[in-house]
Amino acid sequence: MGGKTQSQIPPIGTHMNERAKSLRRNSTDTEKHLWSHLRHRQIAGFRFRRQVSIGPYIVDFASHEAKLVIEVDGGQHDRSSSKERARTRRTQEDGFRVIRFWNSEVLGNIEGVVLSIEAELAAAAPPPRPSPTRGEGEDSRAEIPK
Repeated sequence: MGGKTQSQIPPIGTHMNERAKSLRRNSTDTEKHLWSHLRHRQIAGFRFRRQVSIGPYIVDFASHEAKLVIEVDGGQHDRSSSKERARTRRTQEDGFRVIRFWNSEVLGNIEGVVLSIEAELAAAAPPPRPSPTRGEGEDSRAEIPK
């Protein structure tokens, strides 16, 4: 027989998850710098994740709440290549808006980058509100039967 048994075949997506973990562990200085501004809902209250798989691709940063992807491109990126256009098109087909910044923008003008991200987020739906704490909300006004 020689084939793999069912228990030896990795689940679908395992390769992508491992690749994303590797990318998170080996983030570039530029990605780390932008992440320090995106994490903990610092920009307009939206949650971002880094090195996220969307479809067959891994994107640098994504907010599922805002349906926004942020890509940071170094000098090796050719934004006009058919591969990059296909990647962007597929991400958009999955319902995400895509914005891109050059490494030099992130490192040299982080305030401008943050303002651009805020402007994109303003066009998105408002961030979800946290669940009310116990005793707050509509149910707290209901009378308790005796």
